[in-house]
Amino acid sequence: MGYGGGRTSVRALIDDGRVRRLLAHTRPHVPSLVVGTFLALLAGAAGLVQPLLAKAVIDALSAGAPLAAPVVVLALLIVVAALLSAANSYVLGRTAERVVLDVRRNLANRLVRLRVDELDHTSPGDLISRTTADSSLLRSAATTSLVDLVDGGLRFAGALVLMGWLDLRLLGVSLTVLAGVGVTVGVVVPRIRAAVKAAQDAVAAVSSSLFRALGAARTVKASGTEGSELRRVAGAVDDAYRAGVRGVRLNAVLSAITGLSIQVPFLAVLGVGGALVASGQLPVSTLVAFLLYLFYLIGPIGQLVGGVSELQQGLAAADRIGAVDAMAVEDVPLTDVPHLRRPERALPVRFEGVQFGYQRREQVVRDVSFEAPGPGVTAVVGPSGAGKTTLFSLLMRFYDLDAGRITLDGTDIETMPLDTVRSLIGYVEQDAPALEGTFGENLAYAAPSATQAEIAAVLAQTRLDELVERLPDGLETLVGTRGVLLSGGERQRLAIARALLRRPAVLLLDEATSQLDARNERALRDVVDEVSRTTTVLVVAHRLSTVTSADRIVVLDAGQVRATGTHEELLAGDPLYAELAATQLLTPEPVETG
Repeated sequence: MGYGGGRTSVRALIDDGRVRRLLAHTRPHVPSLVVGTFLALLAGAAGLVQPLLAKAVIDALSAGAPLAAPVVVLALLIVVAALLSAANSYVLGRTAERVVLDVRRNLANRLVRLRVDELDHTSPGDLISRTTADSSLLRSAATTSLVDLVDGGLRFAGALVLMGWLDLRLLGVSLTVLAGVGVTVGVVVPRIRAAVKAAQDAVAAVSSSLFRALGAARTVKASGTEGSELRRVAGAVDDAYRAGVRGVRLNAVLSAITGLSIQVPFLAVLGVGGALVASGQLPVSTLVAFLLYLFYLIGPIGQLVGGVSELQQGLAAADRIGAVDAMAVEDVPLTDVPHLRRPERALPVRFEGVQFGYQRREQVVRDVSFEAPGPGVTAVVGPSGAGKTTLFSLLMRFYDLDAGRITLDGTDIETMPLDTVRSLIGYVEQDAPALEGTFGENLAYAAPSATQAEIAAVLAQTRLDELVERLPDGLETLVGTRGVLLSGGERQRLAIARALLRRPAVLLLDEATSQLDARNERALRDVVDEVSRTTTVLVVAHRLSTVTSADRIVVLDAGQVRATGTHEELLAGDPLYAELAATQLLTPEPVETG
């Protein structure tokens, strides 16, 4: 049953591609692994000869022959074996670090380019854990473990051959005991991989729990829920502890088996060999050399068991890393965004029969059609959940449409290179996040080649010049994680300035003034009015007071367009818009006559 299960496990490994995925990380480093294996084999060969030289020393003592030559050769072999082992350790260690470097670079490359819908359903903490903890487990699995399996296997076979040459009877006794040990190892090792996989998942859960609590630290503290978040983290930590202890327990069993694999054969050989020596059927030197080979087997057996154990950990890590490789990424060049020249004219945006639903949910946007001709301001309003922000996400190609199309200057955006679409659009998000770094780095984030004159102009345009003068280090002032050292209104103005500095052909403002005071809101509305003379501006707004002067307003309800017109036209012709205006205490401005 044990052997059958082992064959099934090996077949499953090959079928599901785990070994192939692990070897893919090793393939670029084959030359270094070959050198490491060669050094290990030379060190192993030097060790294999040592018991025979010890036998020669004992025979020389018995015969009264000179001891100088065999002792000197034995000493030299010991030194050479140590030097070769050290060189092998360095080569494999450096190669292992290169493997981890390549894995982390590849993971970072993919994580930064992951599609938004992938990020919607995967915890950032879990993804970070794959880049840090899981990649570390490949350090030995993709290098040392493979060399250990080859070197240990050859050294084990070589020792058995020499032991058989010394005495077949003692070899038979040793193999009988070792066979039982092999069966036990075959049962334990598959369980180690399952335990390691569970431990890795548990560690990722700890990262996710901490990321959840720290990512919303102010909300947690303001809600007084530190206790519940701590219990969540503590539960994940306890799970990781239990999974880790299970792995430790299995490795302890494996370690005990490894020790017994030498001690039991040693006792058996000592008993049988001692009887043979006493009866004159075996020279003492042969028994000593055979026992030395048994002790020599500690190294190869330890290599084989350790290599298999590390390989199991590596296979589990390769599984989790491979899951990232299977996630969909965006096809965008990984280069800094250039400072684009201003398009010669505003580019119109058109939605034609657009339909979309988030994964595992019903349609959020249903048959939406409208046009935002440039230049000018087109506002999208409606109740919460109507699909307003979703339209912006679709225009930015964060998600793929289920049906319909969106055109930019008459061209379907899905036929355009992704980086081209986004290079033409300036997007100010609803929560206006800032990246950790300086104020200046955030400002020029999407236009790194902007000149000092352009930066000064956009700061004055968005009334940020006064703020920068007050900051202790000006543009070099750190803004903290997610810009927490700035107020909500300052972050919004910074986000708007960042978008304007890029000089986009289309400007998307998603509730971009919701956190501004009346004075700054009026100033930025003037900025938007100015920009809209040469740019297509789309605005999502809950506060209708911010869009009453828009050239056209699209009323969205339950994912569908129910009306389009100016503020006055919608007040007179659309009950929902009139209701929204009434709840916000808006009334039509009086019309001058005569």
